[in-house]
Amino acid sequence: MKTKFAIGCLVQWYECDIVDSYIETLKEAVEQYDGDVIVDINIVIDETLEKCVSREQHDKCIQKISSIIGTPVPKNWNVNVIGYLQTIADYRREFNDSYCDNVDVLIWGESDMLVPKQMFLVLDMLHQNVNTPKYIATFGICKMWDDSWKILEHPAFTVKQHSDNPNDWWSVNYSMNKDEMNSFNDVLEPLEVKQITPHKFNGCGLVISSEVIRSGVNIPKSVFFVHEDTAFMLMIRKVLGDIPQYHIGNILVVHNRKHKDKRNYILGETGQSIGQKRDSNNWYRIANELSKQNCYNNFNTEFKPYTWNDVWQNIK
Repeated sequence: MKTKFAIGCLVQWYECDIVDSYIETLKEAVEQYDGDVIVDINIVIDETLEKCVSREQHDKCIQKISSIIGTPVPKNWNVNVIGYLQTIADYRREFNDSYCDNVDVLIWGESDMLVPKQMFLVLDMLHQNVNTPKYIATFGICKMWDDSWKILEHPAFTVKQHSDNPNDWWSVNYSMNKDEMNSFNDVLEPLEVKQITPHKFNGCGLVISSEVIRSGVNIPKSVFFVHEDTAFMLMIRKVLGDIPQYHIGNILVVHNRKHKDKRNYILGETGQSIGQKRDSNNWYRIANELSKQNCYNNFNTEFKPYTWNDVWQNIK
């Protein structure tokens, strides 16, 4: 019996100029697989955190995202428009809960992710051959910011020295397109599958067997903004211990986290890079730090978690 998948992605209104590559590559991957794939997408139109430069532009952003997905919405696609504050932590927590009883495997998508067309085919083979119902899986990734991530890098990136030059295809600041990703993934070689201990992953393209969620593991509600992937990893270790992490190293998942169009049309943001734009918001710096503290103190019985109210109070 074919493995049944659900892949979920949160799309903020200001990501309208980047999400097309995710949708395009995801559709191609779904077409390659002859089993069931449920695609879940939440489009957040709320402006509690980031406000648009104008109402007209905000409407254009929503229309563009909808047109990229297509009309009618493809079969087995659940697309929701969310008119309230929903962060990546909120979404992924709810996605896990919503689909773990209906599918075999969950996948975390991202608006700046390129999905390898082999994804569901490879994961079906993996799921059919694992020895335990509770596991996580990862694919090869591009360069990250330090050597602690080398264990996850695709082999073509591992042999390269760190670079910040956006013109170097292996640079942490480079944004890759679909054809470039395929040039790595279309090379016919045996799959390189190994187990990674201790667990190491980021949220982009994370693969989770549904039994992990059904056992009680999820993103803590105290992690209200970011660091949700780290919090999830710590929860796995606490509840399930050293369950297998299967790493498919020579299939590349692209995470264009520094793409120049990732944050467009946001009122008052300044800076040239994505990081500078994000950090120009006082609320972001505070929310990032408080959510991080919640993540790393989740098992500290003397620690009271922060909330969004604490963020607003610190701004004042």
